[in-house]
Amino acid sequence: MVDTMSAASARRTGLAAQGFGRARPGVVSTRTLASAIDRLGLIQIDSVNVFERSHYLPLFARLGAYDRSLLDRMLFAPPGRYVEYLAHVACFIRTDDWPLFRWRMDEYRAKHTSGSAWVQSNGRMLDWLRDALADAGPLAASEIEHEANRRRGPWWGWSDVKEGLEYLFWWGEVVSAGRTRFERRYALARDALPAEVLAREVSREDAYRELLSRSARAHGVGTARDFADYYRLKGPVVAQALHDLQDSGELVPVRVHGWPDAGSGRPVPAWRHRDARVPRRLDAEALLSPFDPVVWERARTERMFGFHYRIEIYTPQPKRVFGYYVLPVLIDDELVGRVDLKSDRQAGTLRVRAAWSEHGAAEAHVDRIAHLLHEAAAWQGLDGVEVDERGTLAPLLRAAVRTSRV
Repeated sequence: MVDTMSAASARRTGLAAQGFGRARPGVVSTRTLASAIDRLGLIQIDSVNVFERSHYLPLFARLGAYDRSLLDRMLFAPPGRYVEYLAHVACFIRTDDWPLFRWRMDEYRAKHTSGSAWVQSNGRMLDWLRDALADAGPLAASEIEHEANRRRGPWWGWSDVKEGLEYLFWWGEVVSAGRTRFERRYALARDALPAEVLAREVSREDAYRELLSRSARAHGVGTARDFADYYRLKGPVVAQALHDLQDSGELVPVRVHGWPDAGSGRPVPAWRHRDARVPRRLDAEALLSPFDPVVWERARTERMFGFHYRIEIYTPQPKRVFGYYVLPVLIDDELVGRVDLKSDRQAGTLRVRAAWSEHGAAEAHVDRIAHLLHEAAAWQGLDGVEVDERGTLAPLLRAAVRTSRV
């Protein structure tokens, strides 16, 4: 017999698994931060800094204001408890988890050595980079002098040195060894990682099973596509691993009312993790990064919240619908609106360039949203909040911001 859940119950279960609905700690320590990261399993990295770099934001959403220098010391020091790899995309993961992605490193190497014209024509460059890191690493790409260490194209273009280092990073020969002014430093894996981590071999099948187990725990409840996307897993190995986890009792089959299959209209197959908490109600207030795990899988975001979300950073300004750096607003167990934020450090202001209500849901919570914005401004070291005129929620939010305080 398959268990059943309401869509609202599934939504609360998913948010609880992500760490929402818990009382915020009075003091956020490194232990608190580590516990939150370990619950999520990974933190996505993104360089956009118009409001705040994304890796800081999931922890702020779950814990409230904290000292970002604590997180910097945890993440940006040479490999300690955490290291970077392409786990979802570029993410911070626990160093102990690095072997779980060895199969991906091998697949990247096979793909690039057979299909990349750059790799095939730059073997000497790759050997030279290996030698440079062996002699002087860890190094940032900008610290390596070479005639090919020049960016190509516009500002986001990579030099050949940077491109070579990234290939070695994808293949697992090189790892992140901290960052300086957010620029990644590289070191040979053999010089930077613990011997036990380097020696541990994990088969693709075992890695998939472990990663899907962690994904299911981080989702609480979800579909095969939901679970697989968390670590970007593909292919028939996913189905076999889910079958194994169900057989072991770790995953419990469920049908969620309101989660229809697009083809048949029947409830889509789903599972609940056996340890998932299923709250009767959930109290939460948060601004979600565009790269928060809650909204990673856009189809899941629509299914769970009825919230259509696309990031518009790379959309030309005249074609943007909601704004440049738009954060969904979570109130309790609903995404009620979205705000386009910019930290105007010169003016000392958190600027809300646009504010939108989702089907009229945000208006009843405008004071809570104003409080969130003041809290975010204070965390950023800004003196206040200014709301521009754009968006369906803007007039009401502007008035609420002016009368509220943290």
